[in-house]
Amino acid sequence: MSKQCGAIGPALPLKRFLFNRCLQTLFTLPLLTLGGVVSSAVVADDHSRCVVDDREREVCLHTEARRIATLSPGATELTYAAGAGEQVVAVVSYSDYPPEAKQVASVGSHTRIDLEALVGLAPDLVIGWVTGNPAEQMETLEALGMPVFYIEPRTVDDVADTIERLARLAGTELAGQQVADSFRQGMAELAARYSDREPVRTFYQVWDQPLMSVNDEHLIGQVVQLCSGENVFGDQLRLVPRLDDEAVLAANPEAIIAGGMGEENRHWLTHWEQYPHLSAVADDSLYFVPPSLIQRPTPRLLDGAQLLCEKLEQTRQKRAKAASMDKDS
Repeated sequence: MSKQCGAIGPALPLKRFLFNRCLQTLFTLPLLTLGGVVSSAVVADDHSRCVVDDREREVCLHTEARRIATLSPGATELTYAAGAGEQVVAVVSYSDYPPEAKQVASVGSHTRIDLEALVGLAPDLVIGWVTGNPAEQMETLEALGMPVFYIEPRTVDDVADTIERLARLAGTELAGQQVADSFRQGMAELAARYSDREPVRTFYQVWDQPLMSVNDEHLIGQVVQLCSGENVFGDQLRLVPRLDDEAVLAANPEAIIAGGMGEENRHWLTHWEQYPHLSAVADDSLYFVPPSLIQRPTPRLLDGAQLLCEKLEQTRQKRAKAASMDKDS
């Protein structure tokens, strides 16, 4: 018996189910012969749907996925964007877009998956989150023979590419390609529109306690640059650096943009009003962008980028107006 089969220790019903599935897996392992390996497992052929995931693993399906489990809100949104929404049978908490995703069975959160519920829904494809899902639980799913496709888009191009790969696995290539192309075109047009604008020193607040921002390698940092913003913490080594108020005051950004903890929650911005000499406060350049539009790597990032660019443009206009008044005086 393999160690993988013997090491599983969840609740009794799931343990028994997983044990039986492990036995099935063992009996379908490749058979060693003098001439090499003969496998009864999935073998890539002309009819297979094969893509490389964000862990650089090749994932192959014999046919399009008909029952898909998405283990992060972003994965849910991307799968629907790829035209495969009707094939989604399991999601996790906060999978709230598109609205119909709220009606799909939830199997816990992205940090703690209800394995028994997930296995009971019999998905033929699981969409995992590289750094967001618990490794031990994902290894258990893989040990059961479930195809797992890991995603973690980190650039604008990655978002479109992920949609195309998901569409390939789901057999919805036409719909996925249209969404991916539209997203690429929209982001390119936005970049062209703001490429020659005056830079605005920008602080993007991704969390409040502890205070966090993003560097230039982060997808949000890339959007700030696309809008001709100058990320005041862009040169930090960590993708999501931890900060304190003193660091922000020393950087003295001209604009502060926060996502907050909800779609209509601006209270993170009121914290900065206690520092009236901060440039962003003095110029009334404290802005809110709904987090689901900017913090999820999905096609709605285009809407978030548009909104962020508009906010920075407002700061430019305020700055130009102030300069004009100083000149006239």
